[in-house]
Amino acid sequence: MTGAILGLAALGLGACGGPGGTTPEAVPLKDQLLEPGPLGDREYGNRNAPVTIIEYVSLTCPYCRAYHAKVFPRVKRTYVDTGRVRYIIREFAIGQSAGAAAIVTRCAPKSKYLPLIEAYLSRQREWVSQEVRPDALYKIAKTSGMTRAQFDKCLSNQSIIDGLMEVKQRGRKYGVVGTPTFFINGQKLQGEVTFEQMKALIEPQAS
Repeated sequence: MTGAILGLAALGLGACGGPGGTTPEAVPLKDQLLEPGPLGDREYGNRNAPVTIIEYVSLTCPYCRAYHAKVFPRVKRTYVDTGRVRYIIREFAIGQSAGAAAIVTRCAPKSKYLPLIEAYLSRQREWVSQEVRPDALYKIAKTSGMTRAQFDKCLSNQSIIDGLMEVKQRGRKYGVVGTPTFFINGQKLQGEVTFEQMKALIEPQAS
């Protein structure tokens, strides 16, 4: 298990947060950015929505925690739940603990994925450390109905580890160097973002 987690952590370079800002270049959505990784995408909302948002998240990142506590609920309520935005979450683990948590979220049923993402983010103080703390990770994972045996087996699931590594490699190709990073119809927004910044990019395209 430890070796597998270290394998994921080998791609753990990256940074968390900073002031939010946009970059002018747009990635070709149809040809590149929208192509799902080997594990498939976790997505929400209307697949045919005029706007697609892709979020790259590391579960140990405090800026990701702040975004999901303060901004994402408004984005989801205003745009995703109303069919105006298709929202995709992709893992960009930074460090061993984030890698282990990302593996666990991918073992949970699809219906439990987002609640587990939110739980790991909101309860970072309980499990985030330089060393992986399986007991602390499982305390949160069991809220999804996962047994300890399933959890232990999950952490050494090489196909999930390899899939997450590929997702991160692709993210780097698209210019992701830290979290959170968003692509709103291909335009990159990164760092500590506000709802107003998201809205400014969404509204002109969401009608």
